[in-house]
Amino acid sequence: MTDQAVGGGQLPPEAAEVPVTTAPGPRAAAPRRDGAARPAVPAATAGFVGRRRELKALHADIARAGLDTLSGRKGARSRVLLIAGRPGSGRTALAEELLRELAGDHPDGVLRATLTGPDGAPADTGRTARELLAALGDGAPPGAAEDELTERLRAALAGRRALLFLDDAPGADQVEPLLPDAPDCLVVVVSQGPLTGIRDVRPCALGGLDGVAGVALLSRYAGPTRITVDPRTADSVVEDCGGQPAALVLAGTWLAARPMSSVADLRQALHAVPLPPDLPTGARPLFRAFRLTHDTLPAPAARMLRLLTLAPGGLVDAHIASALAGCSVAAAATTLGEFAGLGLLHPVAAGDDEVPGARVPDAALYAPYRLAGCLAPLARDLLTEHERPAEVQLARARMLERTVRLLQSCRARGEPADSPARQKTAGLPRALRFGSRAAAAHWLRSRRSALLDAARIAVADGELDTLDRRLMAALTRTLLVHQGPEAAAPDLYALHELVLRVAERRGMPRERAAALLNLGDLDGQAGRTVQALTRYRGALEAAREVKDPVATGRALESLGGGYAELEDWQRAADWYGRALELRLARGEAGDAARLHGRIGGALACAGRWAEALKAWRAAVGTYRRLGERAGQARAAGELARVQECAGRPEDALRTCLEALDLARSADDEKLEAALQLRIADTLDRLGDPAAARLHRMAGERLLGDHPE
Repeated sequence: MTDQAVGGGQLPPEAAEVPVTTAPGPRAAAPRRDGAARPAVPAATAGFVGRRRELKALHADIARAGLDTLSGRKGARSRVLLIAGRPGSGRTALAEELLRELAGDHPDGVLRATLTGPDGAPADTGRTARELLAALGDGAPPGAAEDELTERLRAALAGRRALLFLDDAPGADQVEPLLPDAPDCLVVVVSQGPLTGIRDVRPCALGGLDGVAGVALLSRYAGPTRITVDPRTADSVVEDCGGQPAALVLAGTWLAARPMSSVADLRQALHAVPLPPDLPTGARPLFRAFRLTHDTLPAPAARMLRLLTLAPGGLVDAHIASALAGCSVAAAATTLGEFAGLGLLHPVAAGDDEVPGARVPDAALYAPYRLAGCLAPLARDLLTEHERPAEVQLARARMLERTVRLLQSCRARGEPADSPARQKTAGLPRALRFGSRAAAAHWLRSRRSALLDAARIAVADGELDTLDRRLMAALTRTLLVHQGPEAAAPDLYALHELVLRVAERRGMPRERAAALLNLGDLDGQAGRTVQALTRYRGALEAAREVKDPVATGRALESLGGGYAELEDWQRAADWYGRALELRLARGEAGDAARLHGRIGGALACAGRWAEALKAWRAAVGTYRRLGERAGQARAAGELARVQECAGRPEDALRTCLEALDLARSADDEKLEAALQLRIADTLDRLGDPAAARLHRMAGERLLGDHPE
């Protein structure tokens, strides 16, 4: 099993706080050509700076017996290691180094989740559990409750030897539900404070790097020459940065971008940054380093950096950046690369597979980045300080509009070449078109979480005209085209809930009915029949409010199906009957014939044979008037079954023979085979084994020709 990263809409927030590469701007590893998942394993120990004492202490904590094992018995739950520290202290990088060293002892691999969203709010625990289950290859029903998802996750991890990395945990409430009941698993948690309430947590508190490690880190980014020339000032810079790796990275890249500046110039520039009077002492180093970097950027680049905090899921690429800033895609791609070189952004692997035959440029190949998590709050503060609310909303609208266009292009690539959608997207700019279906599917997979977050952002805004509805419709159609209804069901459930929220907020009964019907169908498929019935009743009320016959008919029929699932046959027949009245009033004979059959089936299950026979005869007659011989044959076969159950085998035999002739004339050999076998069973009961044998042989021969 390879490493998997999920959760919270954001990757580890301090992935470069202690750098693991030998040059500024770490690059994402290239995709593998064999189609296997690319492991997200940190670089070798040689690239890791400092923290050897903390690593040794963490290994010692793992080897030490826990409270549950003092009696000599293995504990029931996984051991939990806590790496606690302020954002920017290198806590995530230390955890990654520890995971790299422990990977060999855990053959089931590493699972990663971030428990804080890009907006700073705690991530949804149910969503995190679902993503972890997907990484393990285990699914969960759409719309499942948080408790069910976390229980499934614990069951999936039972008996495994895996590492679970929970990054940027707000507190114990987000961690505890995800802890597996698997003593051979190890959980590594990164948090700013203690995990009060979780038993036997082994904490490792981080401060700043020591002077030697801090200077080494500064030298790695700024180059050794100027550090060697002025070592005392370099020590002072490390002290001014509080030994915080994130601050040292920003300071080093600032110096690297200015070959004519000295270490003393760097220190002077840091001290020149004004500090808010209420800023805590521990937050000052990172504040100074970030503000220094931001304030020395060109004005358009600085504005783009601030606007990147609006990116859905914290995932940024050239399209998102260009839409937010209102510049060209090429200019945005260049600026994002420069931000990565300054330590502001971290490259993210776009997926675990290559895109066969993809051309350049291609929307699927624009490198994605994430703003360092420890810098995101500082950038959000700058956004509030520098940008007016109207400008922020306009930037968000441009970004969501671009997302809609990309989704339309992605969907079109999954449809036939002569489809209207393909013809419509042919006129889009080249940067918005995908070179192949594989490239479009790759883009959708790699951006799925961010696209769902974009839909949530559009709905939460509430003032974006119809952008929210257009975005959700485009995402729904795109998921269905590329993934199919079964694989996309969990995401579709979330989207239908958002549609329902918008419909209720804006007072749109037609959209409300459609959302409730779709949610009811997904609830029913997941086995939540009672909840599905509640959805269908709400849909029926909304559809009747606007006199929508299509939604009304679907709701009535769905209610009948729900009660049939509960084996409440009388209510099922009643709701089917109401749906039948509507179909007959609208002259929809085909649907009416089908509903006659459903009523007959429900009444037969209730043992009301006379009424069931009447309903099936009505179905046979309707199919006859429509000239649908196959439907008439099936209905006649069911009529024969009910006749036999009602104690009328001779009538059942005659009806079955009539149905057999109809199936032959309709050239439906599978139905013909089923009827032959039913006739054989009836003849056996009537005491004619020879004739029964002939019909059974004929049916088995037909089944042999059609084994499915």
